[in-house]
Amino acid sequence: MNLDVLESIARETSLEIDFSGGVKTDDELGAVFGAGAAFVGVGSLAVKKPEVFHQWLKVVGPERLLLGADVRDRNIAIDGWLTDTYLDVIEFLKGFVERGLRHAYVTDISKDGLLAGASTDLYKAILKEVPSIRLIASGGVSSVADLELLRSIGCSGAIVGKAIYEGHIDLKELGRFS
Repeated sequence: MNLDVLESIARETSLEIDFSGGVKTDDELGAVFGAGAAFVGVGSLAVKKPEVFHQWLKVVGPERLLLGADVRDRNIAIDGWLTDTYLDVIEFLKGFVERGLRHAYVTDISKDGLLAGASTDLYKAILKEVPSIRLIASGGVSSVADLELLRSIGCSGAIVGKAIYEGHIDLKELGRFS
């Protein structure tokens, strides 16, 4: 779970860290928070064992958990995008919001890493049906204009990767979004 890396980043920086990927048990969840994570993102577990995620929402609190929803054609995909489900992303999110969820990040698999622009229609549909969710957009962000558009439709944040690595967005430009 890369706890040594997490501890090092937490110790050496003042960043609020979102740790995502592979947390499956209460002990692992505790270890991640103990190593310095401010938030934990959970995806596949929430599909496979929703009762565990519901319990974590109660015990840890909804402010420290992010629901990760990887989406292909509006349906949730799990296990690192290898397994497709027939769970509609909006219905999936609604079910957890009814149990207290406040934060989610939704990755449009078809756009991730392509610098093709964000899936604004998908995010608009989610925000229309689940207006209380603090939605973080993921996949396709290619420019500051994409970030401005996502903010204008109501997204609370965006995950930006390749656009930074390839020089399409400068880190200084991101400062105006904090």
